[in-house]
Amino acid sequence: MAEWQWKRWDVLQRVMAGKLTMPQASEILRLSVRQVRRLRRRAERDGRQAVVHGNRGRVPAHRIDDATRTRILALRRTTYRDFNDTHFAEKLAEERPPIAVSVRTIRRVLRTAGIGSVWRRRPRQHHRRRDRKPQRGLMLLWDGSRHAWLEDRGPLLTLVGAIDDASSELLPGAHFVEQECAAAYLQLLHTIATDRGLPASIYMDQHGALKRNDDHWTLAEERRGRQDPTQVGHALEALGITAIYALSPQAKGRVERLWGTLQDRLVSELRLAGATTAAEANAVLTRYRTAHNARFAVAPADTTAAWRPVRATLDLTRVCSFRYEATVLKDNTVRLSGLVFDIPPGPRRRSYADTRVEVRQLLDGSWRIYEGDRVIATAGATPHRELRARRRRKHGRGAPATAPAHAEWAAAAP
Repeated sequence: MAEWQWKRWDVLQRVMAGKLTMPQASEILRLSVRQVRRLRRRAERDGRQAVVHGNRGRVPAHRIDDATRTRILALRRTTYRDFNDTHFAEKLAEERPPIAVSVRTIRRVLRTAGIGSVWRRRPRQHHRRRDRKPQRGLMLLWDGSRHAWLEDRGPLLTLVGAIDDASSELLPGAHFVEQECAAAYLQLLHTIATDRGLPASIYMDQHGALKRNDDHWTLAEERRGRQDPTQVGHALEALGITAIYALSPQAKGRVERLWGTLQDRLVSELRLAGATTAAEANAVLTRYRTAHNARFAVAPADTTAAWRPVRATLDLTRVCSFRYEATVLKDNTVRLSGLVFDIPPGPRRRSYADTRVEVRQLLDGSWRIYEGDRVIATAGATPHRELRARRRRKHGRGAPATAPAHAEWAAAAP
């Protein structure tokens, strides 16, 4: 089963054990109470098979044929270029012969082909104070704060940390780094998962390490109408953790208030300890965290924790690392941004040339190369430099520009 299905099964087990109410399970799974009730009945009858959709592997009966899909895309890119989705659907119904499909189907066909919406509107929304989650582990808030933590005694540092929404507890894994970056969040995620387990969701801002904010698309991304997530986004998806992005600093007010408290009290503790480096500051932070939680953490409404345990078969070290895809060259090497990795021969001196592999840089800087779930090569540590494929800018709202034959990798800016 996929990780999201394990998450659904874990929530259903908690419901059947009386540890979660139906409304709480509905909120975690983002399903209606009626759907959760139906899933629970299936789980009681069929066990884990309840979380596997019954239509898996079946072709939808209402699926439009390829010829109609091709005609829709051709008309949208030529005759009806720049028409909005609703207007385009109305015009299709007037064609000869007519194409009678819903606006929802039109949107799905166009987005899958990488054709975006003409209008990008966001209606005004009413904002109100959000109640805390009732249980620990239902939602975390994480963020980074760049501040003169060491005052004039050392370099400018960024503190990356997370709190539990239910209790405002400062969680283990908070640490100082030079810059807010993907490596810092992956390290924080790994520590939290190891120490506590997996949360249901994480609330965060739209920092570039957490959410793609660029307009560069690969050809594969344009075809499916969705950009690949960031390195942190990949890890969250693999772990079945829902990412919730705030639209303003006020939306994540609890973690913002945490920074105000720490910029007062922790700065004083660092001054008292005479810390001058990031390593010394991290040692002070580790000691301070216990006192901070004793002073500022609150009791959750429900003392039953909702942390999801990490399965024994899940390689957390692999998930919380930098992930790249590459093709093994004819000389059995993989090249990324000036780095060359030799692939040793496989069983019976098998060559891996032209094999698509997954390249992982772990948090300690070392490298692993996977074919499926099998490690076929390793390499020593190199400095952390998040690599990003040089992507094409998405051109207009119609046909994409020609894609390069292969991706070139470059180190991301800090």
